[in-house]
Amino acid sequence: MRSSTFLSVALAATALAAPTILQIAVTLDDGVDAGPFHFTSQFNVVALPDQVRNGTEAVPGAAEATGYFNYGINSETDTICYNITLINVVGDFESPATTATHIHEAAQGASGPPRIAFPNPVGDDTRKSTAGCLTGPFTTGIVMNGADTGAGFTVKQIEANPAGFFTDSHTALFPIGVVRGQLS
Repeated sequence: MRSSTFLSVALAATALAAPTILQIAVTLDDGVDAGPFHFTSQFNVVALPDQVRNGTEAVPGAAEATGYFNYGINSETDTICYNITLINVVGDFESPATTATHIHEAAQGASGPPRIAFPNPVGDDTRKSTAGCLTGPFTTGIVMNGADTGAGFTVKQIEANPAGFFTDSHTALFPIGVVRGQLS
């Protein structure tokens, strides 16, 4: 059996700078170079407070907040890797879902259900971050029509229509969303 190690690194020159993502090669325990992580698609989203919606109504988040959501998708394994950094997001996370950081299904300017719930970023009110990978089946903790909104969802659906998805994070001060960005 082969095993590998994944290392995710994000650096920033200052607390307000966008993270720099380094691509790390993976070496398997038997010494074989596995090369860089394999993604069938990647998305780098800058999420802003003025993009937050309740239905189609604008409900801006914190004016000084910014989110950097970087995703690598491998649709062959139904895996999504994430590197999320939130800048100037104040206070605790809050959401009826299992976490408060998500990918939702909806076009720009509209609201929709979460399909993937990510671990909430950790840090202080200046900078919070989280990184890792999730593999389906996905759950969100939100039940609609008798099923979890992540049930049956695959990352292939994002690849088929990235414009139909957005990413965001919710806080106690901004429960509708503190920042939001469309994947396309």
